[in-house]
Amino acid sequence: MIFDREGNTIVVHQENIALKQFLENLNSYHQEIKNDNVIINLFSFSELSSGDILEFLNLSNRHRASKKSFVLVTDKVSFDQVPDEICVVPTLREAHDIIEMEEIERDLDF
Repeated sequence: MIFDREGNTIVVHQENIALKQFLENLNSYHQEIKNDNVIINLFSFSELSSGDILEFLNLSNRHRASKKSFVLVTDKVSFDQVPDEICVVPTLREAHDIIEMEEIERDLDF
């Protein structure tokens, strides 16, 4: 797992491991990234389903409960194929835009 820090945001990439192992590693590292906004780059996975994305739901809910953003980036699954509780976008630029908007909302107490 590779962590790239960009200000108060961490972009997480995976290194040639199965989705299940990636999720296990991510859960074990959550304590280290819990105070940052997180972007999970899933482009290296050649196949993903909406069920695979739902595997991130518990971690996403836990992270967002601490008033931090959690965004998944993939073009394999559309945002309308997953529940509103999990944020999925097709590009890294859109992930950064979502985080910026959520930061503004938190600053304004929305």
